[in-house]
Amino acid sequence: MSKFSSGFLTLAASLAVLASGSALAQTGEARVYNSNISLAEVEAAQAAWGTALVQISDDYAAGGHAKAKATASAVLDAAYGYNLGPVLFKPTLTVAPQTFRTTKDGALSYFVGGDANFPKDSGFALKGWKKVEVANAAVHINGDVANTMGKVSMTDKNGKVTTVDKTWTFKKDDTGAVRIVVHHSSLPYSVN
Repeated sequence: MSKFSSGFLTLAASLAVLASGSALAQTGEARVYNSNISLAEVEAAQAAWGTALVQISDDYAAGGHAKAKATASAVLDAAYGYNLGPVLFKPTLTVAPQTFRTTKDGALSYFVGGDANFPKDSGFALKGWKKVEVANAAVHINGDVANTMGKVSMTDKNGKVTTVDKTWTFKKDDTGAVRIVVHHSSLPYSVN
């Protein structure tokens, strides 16, 4: 596991425990957790996603495609629910017939490109992102699932800001980890 992926997992777990106050607790020999997801856990997961996007861009600039790909793979393992089944991922800049990325390989290609099976991917995470801000319009929490909808603004190395409309669904898995299971992103509609 890379330094970043272990750090991401540690940061995410620490934030989740601090935010919920009850994520994991020892009770004798059994290890139990609160399966309900909290707003603080959702916001921590969103912030971690933004931090990860910047880290992938930084790793690409510092160490090239191989380093960025390793980081992106670790992020997908830590943040997304591909271990739970297909993730309903519709990235911002994809076209038919590969609009949806329900597998880790498809998501990895979207973030870093370089996969002949997805020839139109140029690597969204390689665009020199330096800052990510999330502004939720609303968050709906129901037990171990939370849905969010709002704007995500990403600033690149030249100071240009790109804002997308984003919907996420987060699910707390059996270990207490908060995972992205739905990720829909699109450019805002504008009337010509």
